[in-house]
Amino acid sequence: MLIKRGGVVRVYFPNSDLISSKRRPALVVQADNLATGLPQVLLALITSNLNRANHSSRVFIKLNTDEGRASGLRTDSIIMTDNIVTVLETEIDSIFGRLPDMQAVNDALRHSFGLNEAVEDFENGKSN
Repeated sequence: MLIKRGGVVRVYFPNSDLISSKRRPALVVQADNLATGLPQVLLALITSNLNRANHSSRVFIKLNTDEGRASGLRTDSIIMTDNIVTVLETEIDSIFGRLPDMQAVNDALRHSFGLNEAVEDFENGKSN
């Protein structure tokens, strides 16, 4: 199975308690050339709970758009870049879709990880 950035996969996604998990869709967010030597992959949770929208770390995927259809999702969904996990590649059941345009996800990831502020601090000569 070729796992690539932007792939929409089905996986047992661990809950925050790290004890239980739920089979759900997730988005591959790691770089394709991230050669760590470990058989693992970075994923962002995808939820159909639209109450979780309207946050800078989240991306709304509307099913009746080209992007929504390409995603393979069954309903309007939210990609939560503030809920990222690393799982073994063998935990991925299937790849069933793809996000052709990752720009909104990139922006949300920058917000989640504070990268906009880090770049701004660097450019202004500040360091932590």
